[in-house]
Amino acid sequence: LVCELFVEMLFYSFFKSLVGKDVVVELKNDLSICGTLHSVDQYLNMKLTDISVTDSERYPHMLSVKNCFIRGSVVRYVQLPADQVDTQLLQDASRKEVMQAKRSATA
Repeated sequence: LVCELFVEMLFYSFFKSLVGKDVVVELKNDLSICGTLHSVDQYLNMKLTDISVTDSERYPHMLSVKNCFIRGSVVRYVQLPADQVDTQLLQDASRKEVMQAKRSATA
């Protein structure tokens, strides 16, 4: 449980660093929304601005929507700009968080 909390906080911190960047969020219902990440909370709920959908023929009701709130539990994937992600830093931070969680669990 402690380890899961640390990993969740790692992702929260990571997504907070992407605020203001363009992302594509794929939902579990196969809807993909492109937009600028406006905010994210500890539950990984996201607010996107200036949105568009990748399949407007399938989701015509989304054409007039410009901003949206996405509940974290319905997100399948988040596509990020490759130049904004330091994978080595993310891997190092993940290892560090897991080690801290293990130490906390045994203490």
